[in-house]
Amino acid sequence: MKHYKPTTKSRRNMSGINYRQVVTRSEPEKSLTSGLKRAWGRNASGKITTRHKGGGHKRLFRAIDFSYAKREVPFTIKTVEYDPNRSGFIGLAVYKDGEKRYVLLPNNAEVGDTYIASGEAPMLIGNRLPLGAMLVGTFVYNVELKPLGGAKLARSGGGYAEILAKDAGMVDIRLPSSEVRKVPETAWATIGEVSNNENRLVSIGKAGRSRWLGIRPTVRGTAMNPVDHPHGGGEGRSGRGRRRAISIYGKPTGKGQKSRRPKKYSNKFIISRRKVGKK
Repeated sequence: MKHYKPTTKSRRNMSGINYRQVVTRSEPEKSLTSGLKRAWGRNASGKITTRHKGGGHKRLFRAIDFSYAKREVPFTIKTVEYDPNRSGFIGLAVYKDGEKRYVLLPNNAEVGDTYIASGEAPMLIGNRLPLGAMLVGTFVYNVELKPLGGAKLARSGGGYAEILAKDAGMVDIRLPSSEVRKVPETAWATIGEVSNNENRLVSIGKAGRSRWLGIRPTVRGTAMNPVDHPHGGGEGRSGRGRRRAISIYGKPTGKGQKSRRPKKYSNKFIISRRKVGKK
């Protein structure tokens, strides 16, 4: 971690990641990059679908290989790089046949490390195997929901899922959200945890830094007028005047309230719902 000297009020208690100690290359591989146009929380009509998004620094998209379709061929990490589109570090993987791809790195990965995606791969950090071939208690990331579907779960910095049990062709895993769910044992995952586990300790420090990241200000509903929010209005500092906290659109939100659809298709795979509310 890097802590800043309190030269101004906003600098006090501000912290960040010391990238110079980790990142080995500043410019990405040109053949694996492309332009990125972000919708900023708006749909095709331009209407806001997710609030508090907009602005931010221009970004270049890095094509990350989440499918790991190239099996049985070892690859070596040539660089450790920063990706503005995710919280974990990425690395340039050069396969034995010369092909280059970007992959999401495990924690403490270094230049020169060699990994492989194989059903017969040894149980070592960074290797990719089917969940059914791993031991109970193993920490994994880049977890697939179905075979050849590409990694969908546990992909943010410092994130990992834990294998809890195996039964009837399914594997029970505990996700970073504390949810326990079933995944087919033929789905693949990478052993270890995602790099940059100090990301959760970063203190943004000032409003401008949030704007660089594309995060717009959040205003309390109780500070608005009744026409702008269901919590608005009242004399002085009034309560919200209703039992459940709701969003500007009238949907339940915050304070651990359930907003999941009762008949969602994946309900049958969930063993234990995530813990919500104050930790």
